[in-house]
Amino acid sequence: MAKGRKPARPGPPPHPTRSDEFLGLDLEGMSPRAQAVTGLTVGGVILAGVALILALHPEFFWLIFVFGWVIFPALGLFARGVAGLTDARSGGRAAESGERELLEALRRRGELTPVEAAMETSLTVREAERLLKELAEGGHLDVRVRGGGLSYSLWGRGSREGG
Repeated sequence: MAKGRKPARPGPPPHPTRSDEFLGLDLEGMSPRAQAVTGLTVGGVILAGVALILALHPEFFWLIFVFGWVIFPALGLFARGVAGLTDARSGGRAAESGERELLEALRRRGELTPVEAAMETSLTVREAERLLKELAEGGHLDVRVRGGGLSYSLWGRGSREGG
C-alpha cells in the first residue's frame, strides 16, 4: 500500500432499480391520487420543455422524438393513478351490493350457509363466508351450528321460511 493512502472502504451497495419505481419514487407506496398528480406533473413539464425548445430553436425539431419516448412513462403513471381512483370508488359499491344481495337472500330464505348464500347471490363461497362472518361478529346475524356447519339467519327467524 502506498504511503499516506487509506484502504478503500466498501461503500453501500448500489440501489437496485425496481420495476415499480418512477424517477426514484416508490409507486407501490403512493396513493392513486398521488400517482395521477405525479404523472400529470412530469408529463406537463416534459411537454412544456418540448414547446419551449421548439419555440426558441425550431431547428431542434428532431428532439420531439426523444421527448416523445420520455413522456410514455409519465402517461402510464397518470393512467395507473386514474385507474386506481376509479377502482377504489367502484370497489366500495361492489362490496355494498354484495352485502345487500346477501341480506336479501337471508330475508327470502330465512337461514343460509355460506354455500347456499353463494348459490343465491353473485358472491363466491369465500366472499359469502367472509360477509356472513363480519355481519355475525357485528351482532347483525344469529349463528347456529347445524350438522357440523354454521348457518346464519336474521335475528328472530329461526326456521327456514322460504325453502
